[in-house]
Amino acid sequence: MPDPIRRTALSILNRLERNHHTLDDILDSAVEAAPISSRRDRNFIYALTYGTLRWQGRLDWILDQVSNTPVQRMNPKVRNILRLGLFQILFMDRVPKSAAVNTAVDLTKTVAGPKISGFVNAVLRNAIRRRETISFPDAARNPVAALATRKSFPPWMIERWIEQMGHDETLAMCKTINTMPSLTLRTNTLKTNRQSLTAALQADGEDPQPTPCSPLGLRLTRTNRSVPDLPGFRDGGFQVQDEAAQLVTFLLDPRPGERILDACAGLGGKTGHIAQQMKNTGRITAMDYQSAKLSRLDQEMRRLGITIVSPKTVDLNNASATARLGVFDRVLVDAPCSGLGVLRRHPDAKWRHTTHTFSKMAKRQLQFLEHLAPLVKPGGTLVYAVCSTEPEENEEVIKPFLNNHSNFTVTPATPFLPSPARHLVTPDGYFRTRVHRHQMDGFFAVRFRKTIVFES
Repeated sequence: MPDPIRRTALSILNRLERNHHTLDDILDSAVEAAPISSRRDRNFIYALTYGTLRWQGRLDWILDQVSNTPVQRMNPKVRNILRLGLFQILFMDRVPKSAAVNTAVDLTKTVAGPKISGFVNAVLRNAIRRRETISFPDAARNPVAALATRKSFPPWMIERWIEQMGHDETLAMCKTINTMPSLTLRTNTLKTNRQSLTAALQADGEDPQPTPCSPLGLRLTRTNRSVPDLPGFRDGGFQVQDEAAQLVTFLLDPRPGERILDACAGLGGKTGHIAQQMKNTGRITAMDYQSAKLSRLDQEMRRLGITIVSPKTVDLNNASATARLGVFDRVLVDAPCSGLGVLRRHPDAKWRHTTHTFSKMAKRQLQFLEHLAPLVKPGGTLVYAVCSTEPEENEEVIKPFLNNHSNFTVTPATPFLPSPARHLVTPDGYFRTRVHRHQMDGFFAVRFRKTIVFES
């Protein structure tokens, strides 16, 4: 039988091509089901999967030059075997090139038979011979194609970024996105504080560094351990959460005793932060359309010692589904989006989206805001956030919402953010982060206030 590590990585890549699941949806369950026993094997599956997806565009360009069959005409399973093999040859120094070829051939025999395994063997050995002489598009003649190929991004994505930011900044962003992000934790102040959590991690051999903008965050850049094995996890001392996402909750500014709606709660990263800012007093309704996610959120709240959260399955596409919820002091809409601000963590999203993605997402985001606006009490707060810095999902959602709702005004973000984070506010008062500038995920958020109308 082929190597179970590479067989599992191939299975994950094949599933991503066959259906609309994301890497997040299938990765952990696939690894748990794999016939492996060590943390090292598990990490190798992650490295193979993330690396192959991260560099897929560059891999395909090279395969097209070393194969007589164009990549797009290959059997999808064989194509993924070649991508896996070539990724190891080009990017994994500790894997002998012969091992990368031989394991790819073994995988092919089980997928497509001996004849095709000979093709895979020939292509990968040709890639080894020619890897130093592969040609790429000329940057002077076609900067979009050159950058897209070398840094492994869809050309349409590079083109829009160059138009927005220029070539040099786009290059810097691509380089950052292609690096592995550090693991960022948010201290759960219901259980501990950042100083104590730092000491516990240091005593256990970790090297946590405080995040520069969030007063609750710690970055672990060199850990090889799983999150549940870190000190403090089982006691509820922290949640995994990027620094930009932590700052969104500060923008919401939840207070003890309030009634708050987390409208797209997901697995509860921001829900937990809201609850700790409220000192676990008041009431949070954590809403999502996937009951499985809310089940995991409920477990997470118990781990954190949080008792004020009520999960509720609601489809926000349906306006009538929110009508019976009442009104809230504050509503957070962490809306579904393209996720282009978190490509470091979700490299599969590079290849899943098209130029049509943004108009579809913007329509849905605006619809969610329309359905949730009536749930904000007069004088209350509404925060719209997305992990994308693309204009269609940012300002181009805000403008029509304000045009349709004269009783909402933008509240500048600056006073609500920790002092070190206030440089992340735009002249319009919006919160915006860029992955390459700020070493955190790319987020956009706006704080609205619902005005109180006095009858004459």
